[in-house]
Amino acid sequence: MGIKSTGDNGPFNIFAETQIPVEFYHLDPFWVVWHGNYLKFFEAGRRALLEKIGYGYLEIEKSGFVFPIVNISVKYMEPLRIQDQIRVRAILVEYETCLKVKYEVYNSKTGRLIAKGKSTQMAYDINKGESRFACPRILIDKIEAIIGRQSQ
Repeated sequence: MGIKSTGDNGPFNIFAETQIPVEFYHLDPFWVVWHGNYLKFFEAGRRALLEKIGYGYLEIEKSGFVFPIVNISVKYMEPLRIQDQIRVRAILVEYETCLKVKYEVYNSKTGRLIAKGKSTQMAYDINKGESRFACPRILIDKIEAIIGRQSQ
């Protein structure tokens, strides 16, 4: 039995949502969404979150960083099928030492929680060729500006 939305917006109240239709190419031979596609759904949510923050992929590249995933997990609750509509919610959980995002995947038609997960990404300085144990100042400043506006 699926769970309805918890309404948890994370510690910073910074989140984004995106809608994705289930397509034929998402399905496995059993006519349900193949488990590996949920990582692609997470990516779509994370992209929307980063764009909302103002640090989308082009801005990340311009700032000289990439953010490889160092840890990711998924918990599946119910299957998705063709003609389902997905709502992916990406919630910022941590941003100072690494980028941690929590994900919730809902069936848009029923509102039920289908899957959830988390990812951790480390900043990697392209120019220096090394991992950073702190996120770049540009990202921290953008997030803290949003937090500041929310507290006004």
